[in-house]
Amino acid sequence: MRRHIQWSIKQLTASYSDGQLSPRRVTEEALQDALKWKTLNAFVRLTPEQAAQQAQESEERYKLRQPNSDLDGVTIAIKDNFCTKDVHTTCASRMLEDFLPPYDATVCSRLKQAGAVVLGKTNMDQFAMGAGTVDSLYGPTKNIWSEDLDKDHWRIAGGSSGGSASAVAAGLCYAAIGSDTGGSTRNPASYCGVVGLKPTYGLVSRHGLIPLVNSMDVPGIFARSVSDCVAVLNTVAGQDQLDSTTIRKPFTRLNLPEVRQIDLSTVRIGIPKEYHCHGLSAEVLETWCKVADLLECGGASVRQVSLPNTAASIFVYSILNQCEVASNMARYDGIEYGHRASDERSTEQLYALSRAEGFNEVVKTRILTGNFLLLKKNYDQHFEKALRVRRLIAEDFAKVFDSSVQEDRVDILLTPTTLTEAPLYKDFASLTNRDQCAVQDFCTQPANMAGIPAVCIPIRLSRAGLPLSLQLMSNSLNEQLLLTVARWIEAQVNFDSLEHTQEYKKSL
Repeated sequence: MRRHIQWSIKQLTASYSDGQLSPRRVTEEALQDALKWKTLNAFVRLTPEQAAQQAQESEERYKLRQPNSDLDGVTIAIKDNFCTKDVHTTCASRMLEDFLPPYDATVCSRLKQAGAVVLGKTNMDQFAMGAGTVDSLYGPTKNIWSEDLDKDHWRIAGGSSGGSASAVAAGLCYAAIGSDTGGSTRNPASYCGVVGLKPTYGLVSRHGLIPLVNSMDVPGIFARSVSDCVAVLNTVAGQDQLDSTTIRKPFTRLNLPEVRQIDLSTVRIGIPKEYHCHGLSAEVLETWCKVADLLECGGASVRQVSLPNTAASIFVYSILNQCEVASNMARYDGIEYGHRASDERSTEQLYALSRAEGFNEVVKTRILTGNFLLLKKNYDQHFEKALRVRRLIAEDFAKVFDSSVQEDRVDILLTPTTLTEAPLYKDFASLTNRDQCAVQDFCTQPANMAGIPAVCIPIRLSRAGLPLSLQLMSNSLNEQLLLTVARWIEAQVNFDSLEHTQEYKKSL
């Protein structure tokens, strides 16, 4: 284990400044480790030449004592649904297997401008439709915390951003970018024992993020600590002229207080009773209760709250997801761009074969279901009704965060992230994609429908030695308080995200 991989981003860049380490050396080691850990299948494509060039430029800036930012020389990975100039962006699909974007997504361009070193593209469920990173053209991603990576006893990394989570958890990079539509950043963060942040909708530009569900998609951030997450967020957040859905209000950089300076006496924590749901494991429930007690002992006010439409949220999410998927996937026709079938006997035949060959069964099923729900005879009954219930779900959050009655108002909601520890691949694969997502996304997708920020933080290990995590949610644009409380919890539980990685590497 490279000693520096246990450092925070702040410690790493400090070592660059004093000459103890160099960006070029760290990048070379990271690329070597990524090749050694190919069994995880975290990366679908490494970019060693670009990374070496970026590291060299970063090293020169440090020699001049003129680093671009707090991320200069920091190794980062990018999910394969963000456009990267001159680097294939495939969405882990055959449809986009040969797609070479001529531009960078805004998130990527801001990271590069900040001096970050992009190691490559990470694995994902095809077009981000999944909750395990098992439905990929490149095969499934494995969880570093698995009992055995070579046999049938390996655990899923979660999805759909499992490649990014796995790369951070294995110490292959300091941070990674994912996307979050219904929990696709927080779910794998929970299973892999790292921090996963879903910012407020519109805080981070979606330009260059190949869309799944436009009204819910948010770029997400993986790191091994809350402070590292903040460093990345401060770099990528803010208005973007290329994305009309970004918030026009100027972004104020977050600056978290030191742990000893955090005062919880004015913080009100809500425990939504609806999240104590069927399928919640005893160990996750115990972890939830212990952290609630920890916050109360730390001076916070903790009380039960109700979000009455939670039970309907997974059904509403499923309907809206499939309807927007049907619309977004219509562009892949084999003519303008994407995979093109060889049979050109007719336009209709070309369309049909190109899409049949380019999409997997999960994508096809969602397209068919979405188009069915959008038929004139079904529109009012399903799509429009789902939109109305979505508004009610958003109002549930507004009521607990903005209640006119002071005693009923809370600042932060504390919930589980996933209902259990990471399941075995063979157990997970025995379920249909629909059932997988219904279980995995139950606690996470309401935040996407409301557009509010949420963060997943690892708490402890289960009896099986696997990470157990919890989720914090807050009101829109309240990332400062959300991440301050997350940092306080992080300091109390002192979870080591690299513990298993170190033990596993010793055994090799």
